Amino acid sequence: MIAFVSGPVAALAPDSAVVEVGGIGIAVQCTPNTLSGLRMGQQTKLATSLVVREDSLTLYGFVDDDERQVFELLQTASGVGPRLAQAMLAVHNPDALRRAVATGDEKALIAVPGIGKKGAQKLLLELKDRLGAPVGAPAIGAPVSQGWRDQLHAALIGLGYATREAEEAVTAVAPQAEAAGGPPQVGQLLKAALQTLNRAR
Repeated sequence: MIAFVSGPVAALAPDSAVVEVGGIGIAVQCTPNTLSGLRMGQQTKLATSLVVREDSLTLYGFVDDDERQVFELLQTASGVGPRLAQAMLAVHNPDALRRAVATGDEKALIAVPGIGKKGAQKLLLELKDRLGAPVGAPAIGAPVSQGWRDQLHAALIGLGYATREAEEAVTAVAPQAEAAGGPPQVGQLLKAALQTLNRAR
């Protein structure tokens, strides 16, 4: 198993990064939260989980070991594959998922694309004794109370967008950030900003 990859970031895309390891470019599938912390040419170290299928080998990358562990634990629930597990971590950081499961918060799971009411109920039952209690450690997906504009702008620049495009995308998602009813999550805003930019092209 490949436990982590470490090296300079060679390429960035909306859902993946390429990390150069010993002269080889390793493609790693990542959530927007993880991608928002990466910059072209800068050194990074990502915890990874290798998913083996008959027709593919896919490496998933995470900001830390805790996120990787939750990704793997989520897949022990029936009907949860790597893509859905990654989608859950794109919407909620590990502690938010632990809290949702511990408190039986259906709405938090239904907020994940691909999970309906029945699916959420089933997941809450199956994951109840698997994820453990929230550890309280800050994660990259944790709500950011200030500076979300700067973080989002920097993430878009890191993905290769022009300064003007990044500024317009930040402005476009500002109403969503202000309507969140609490501190906005940069990962979710990045996903919305990328959708806005894709529509504009």
